[in-house]
Amino acid sequence: MIFEKLNLSDKHSAEFFQDISKLMNFQEFSNKHILHTEGEVCDKIYIIHKGLARAYYYKDGKDITAHFAVENTSITAIDSFIQRKKSRYNIELLEDTSLSFISYNEWQNLLAEKSHYEKYARIFLENIYIDIAERIEDLLFHTAKERYDKITVKFPNLLQRVNLGHIASYIGITQETLSRIRAEK
Repeated sequence: MIFEKLNLSDKHSAEFFQDISKLMNFQEFSNKHILHTEGEVCDKIYIIHKGLARAYYYKDGKDITAHFAVENTSITAIDSFIQRKKSRYNIELLEDTSLSFISYNEWQNLLAEKSHYEKYARIFLENIYIDIAERIEDLLFHTAKERYDKITVKFPNLLQRVNLGHIASYIGITQETLSRIRAEK
């Protein structure tokens, strides 16, 4: 669950979760819908209930996947959301998806109104940054095969749900290299 790292047995943590849930807007979108476009400030944090999304960017004319979000995970352009700067990422749905979202202003208003929630908001945002740091570490210190193995553990059914080109770009390899790694299994 998206808020699993918060201690929901703590009274304030449970209240934070309830208040955030009240502010979240629910929507359903079809496959290929773009939630966020590069060059814009990302104004929302999305929680995926059913479906699949990816964040991606363009480099040298190629589409590079930076992040996947499956059920019960979040997706946003976190640097843009926090710093209020234009994002270099696009967020695309890869399946028909149901999700909830909270806007930056709603998030900030809640924290201004109930400052004791700052701790839980910080933990939530820290977990997003931890995912990013682990991703960078994977790209710097692990082989393509290790990165492939890790993605199959982290997202067990992703290979059946996602175009292999997206998987290859996420791992940082070509589709041909991905095919060779998969053939070794």
